[in-house]
Amino acid sequence: MRSQRDLENELRQLRSQLKRLTSEVERNTRILRVSQERELTLLNAEDIASLLHVLLDGLRDSYRLDAVSVVLADPDHNVRHLLLASGHEPEEFPGLTFVDSLGGMAPQFVALTRPWLGRYMKADHALILPPDLGLSSVALLPLMHKGRLLGSLNFGSKDDDRFTALHATDFFSHLGVIASFSLENVLNRARLLRSGHTDFLTGWHNRRYLQLRLKEELARASREQTTLVCLMLDIDHFKRINDSYGHAAGDEVLREVAQRIESQVRVSDVAARFGGEEFVVLLPATDFAAARALAERIRASISASPVSVNAEQSEIITTSIGIATCAAPPQGADLKSLGESLLARADVALYRAKSEGRDRVAVE
Repeated sequence: MRSQRDLENELRQLRSQLKRLTSEVERNTRILRVSQERELTLLNAEDIASLLHVLLDGLRDSYRLDAVSVVLADPDHNVRHLLLASGHEPEEFPGLTFVDSLGGMAPQFVALTRPWLGRYMKADHALILPPDLGLSSVALLPLMHKGRLLGSLNFGSKDDDRFTALHATDFFSHLGVIASFSLENVLNRARLLRSGHTDFLTGWHNRRYLQLRLKEELARASREQTTLVCLMLDIDHFKRINDSYGHAAGDEVLREVAQRIESQVRVSDVAARFGGEEFVVLLPATDFAAARALAERIRASISASPVSVNAEQSEIITTSIGIATCAAPPQGADLKSLGESLLARADVALYRAKSEGRDRVAVE
């Protein structure tokens, strides 16, 4: 028969165990609540920028991580264009990396279909998480869509035991699915929004989109004290193409010219079909000499080789280009009026290029 002392010792042990279990339950409840709240925030993100802030900043703060990064494969720059179209630069999001291919980013990407947890190895992981933070363990969560790897959400910790191969990965798998779904959701929203700003024939942005971006780029020029340059382009003798070969041939010329212009502009530039045979390219943070050189490259690229107008015939197409520049607007300036003035001055320069013989660049 156990003594009273034995019973008291056992009772103390049970109370201690109960206290420990209660504390663990409370901790797990807090983690679950934080996880559920964060997942709802991910799912409710309205746009790409909001989602990136939640992924990079929200998850780092919620889970007390030393580093969080997102790597996205974007070979055609589609996601980057959508982000830029929303008025945000990739550089605004420390920890975000766009790559043309995931190959070579980390060995785990070769077969990353489930979360990978383990030691941080500089040779393996320096491209996805900063090598100068003293990280000891990492978790790589695949971002998937229809069985295809889009990229990864990456956690880093200075604690050796925070992420190990011995940890269960159910939580990370679930979070990766939520993040993947949220990413595809905001990208689809952005694509839908962009469809209302897209010219059906060329696939370029349309005039409506240009008006929105023009105001945004002027606001940025004001903040950063930089220059905004506008190129206005017009296809020479376009009416003759339509009259001689028909409107189908004219459409093909428009598409080909748009492609040749696009081959010369930068990702950060804003290109739009202004209407008819006119195109506009906005060049943020660009000086006059660089803008003039780009305009000449575009003009030369368009006339470099004939454009097929039907199965048997082709035509050399030339363009006239007008350039206008806007210095950094002062704070509080009327950006709408400034934008209209910039377009009007570029149009005046374009008219001068045409009146002086076409197939040339003129400056307002």
